[in-house]
Amino acid sequence: MESPSVDRPAFTAAHARSYAEGTWRKVPGLGALHRMTSMLLAERAPVQARVLVLGAGGGLELKALADDNSGWSFCGIDPSADMLRVAEQTVGPHLPRVRLQQGYIEAAPEGPFDAAVCLLTLHFVDRTQRLGTLEQIRRRLLPSAPFVVAHISFPQSEPERSTWIARHVAFGGIASGDAESARQAIATKLSVLSPEEDEAVLREAGFSEVRLFYTALTFRGWVGYA
Repeated sequence: MESPSVDRPAFTAAHARSYAEGTWRKVPGLGALHRMTSMLLAERAPVQARVLVLGAGGGLELKALADDNSGWSFCGIDPSADMLRVAEQTVGPHLPRVRLQQGYIEAAPEGPFDAAVCLLTLHFVDRTQRLGTLEQIRRRLLPSAPFVVAHISFPQSEPERSTWIARHVAFGGIASGDAESARQAIATKLSVLSPEEDEAVLREAGFSEVRLFYTALTFRGWVGYA
């Protein structure tokens, strides 16, 4: 797999400062997604689990998982130093259990990990690198370890694609004057697959028992096992 350092975006300091507020506004049921993620991982992960979190900048899922599971330790990977600084502040007292590392999945320790999470991240990964990214996660997991992934995923045929993009922008509360530029950004800058394609790539990467557990407007979430 080629290095993605040039192709994948890293959030700037401005993005980092507004991340938490914007994410809670744009992602329907974010708190429930965090709770379901914790529950699904805990079904198979041990009490003292080591958990890999790809796209950990901002720290929202790290804090939620650490709040629910006092024995877990975490390795959080993110390409943005600014976002990782926000994560440090967000996790607060849990920081001694969290190792934060700047980079992409290739920079993550080999593990093996007891579980892995990738929330609100893969729509920033080019479709040509999606399979490789998932394969890199899987090979760092113990056999049968759970993996939870959630991101933007909606039909890619027209006119459905444009309709779903408009719905995404409307739900996010973007001002009417900025709506068209937001729609263009989603259409051209994000790497969005259809739900069927997302599931197929997960299976191709070697995950088994792939099941959809979260559907919230333009977002989908799956659980699978290494």
